[in-house]
Amino acid sequence: MLSPIQVLCSDITTLSLEPEPFASYTEADIISTVEFNHTGELLATGDKGGRVVIFQREPECKIEPFSQGEYNVYSTFQSHEPEFDYLKSLEIEEKINKIRWLPQQNAAHFLLSTNDKTIKLWKVSERDKRPEGYNLKDEEGRIKDLSTVTSLQVPVLMPMDLMVEVSPRRVFANAHTYHVNSISVNSDYQTYMSADDLRINLWHLDITDRSFNIVDIKPTNMEDLTEVITAAEFHPHHCNLFVYSSSKGTLRLCDMREAALCDKHSKLFEEPEDPSARSFFSEIVSSVSDVKFSHSGRYLLTRDYLTAKVWDLNMESKPLETYQVHDYLRSKLCSLYENDCIFDKFECAWNGSDSVIMTGAYNNFFRMFDRNTKRDVTLEASRESSKPRAVLKPRRVCAAGGKRRKDDISVDSLDFTKKILHTAWHPTENIIAIAATNNLYIFQDKLNSEMH
Repeated sequence: MLSPIQVLCSDITTLSLEPEPFASYTEADIISTVEFNHTGELLATGDKGGRVVIFQREPECKIEPFSQGEYNVYSTFQSHEPEFDYLKSLEIEEKINKIRWLPQQNAAHFLLSTNDKTIKLWKVSERDKRPEGYNLKDEEGRIKDLSTVTSLQVPVLMPMDLMVEVSPRRVFANAHTYHVNSISVNSDYQTYMSADDLRINLWHLDITDRSFNIVDIKPTNMEDLTEVITAAEFHPHHCNLFVYSSSKGTLRLCDMREAALCDKHSKLFEEPEDPSARSFFSEIVSSVSDVKFSHSGRYLLTRDYLTAKVWDLNMESKPLETYQVHDYLRSKLCSLYENDCIFDKFECAWNGSDSVIMTGAYNNFFRMFDRNTKRDVTLEASRESSKPRAVLKPRRVCAAGGKRRKDDISVDSLDFTKKILHTAWHPTENIIAIAATNNLYIFQDKLNSEMH
């Protein structure tokens, strides 16, 4: 099991986008997405202000060969700006909803970022040499008077300080009527899809002026609308398969080989509802907020408000495993509905071997579940508990009216303004990234670091 988990590096125990430890932050500073690239060497975060910050893992220290490399800021750029749709009189927020890395094919890195309406492809590259000795340009880049050019020289590349350049390569716009909630890169590395509440579009990475609508659940009469799309993802190995989740708690696996429009799913994953347990909140808490294929492609991990579930692609009738994330909140659903917390969208993540899953909770807690041993742990991402090389202590929440141990936290004292919605797991190592409001925490498994 991944407890205890150790803070990754002494210098960056807490990676914060704020300069001062307890500086006040604005709404724009709140992190809205976290994503490792395919090697885990880079980690990107997006925030509500439309900024993308990329962290790079430094090489292992030669003096301390067993130390792990730190993640330091590599590049920061403004991905999206606030816009205004004059036809619909709507403001379009700059908030970054999702970031997805493309597999690296050359020296440069590419990533997709999206706000509610517009998806952008960015190129991230390094430059440590500059050309000098142009024949037709002067040192400042201005065109010379051709009459003054009396001899020719061979331009040369001169060393310069390393500079990271981020440039927009494509802008994919005007294809979504509703807010984009998901983007997913296909395993063919040529196409990707974007999903909003009612439609899923398939794009080619080189073509910006058109996309193909592959799912459309919009009814003829909007009054007949009973569910919306909440998340979508491509299969990691089969380029023809993808899954999307709905607000009714269902998962639909679609095969693009069957039809151009995948309104008819190949498989429907749905858990039968217990009539005796039905309440006013049943449909709200059953809405799937995130879905992720396992690295093997055999399983699906979903998160709804109270549980995380693992589904086997070969068994549609019920989930293979169900994990209670914060069951102690069942008695609090009424107050959580009144303060809108019941509509929070928690994400989930697999570890590299698909043996452990992770998801967030309130009070800056996050949960891990070992699928093999069935053990679980609750940990806290906070400045107070994130001292260099400190081992995170497991936390325990005591349900209302239950017996309390010494370090237990009462469910009544939980801070619902502190929530871990966005998490990411390194693709091969036990390194996790946790976004807590405007702070980014990076933790590492102690046992894993000792093995290295």
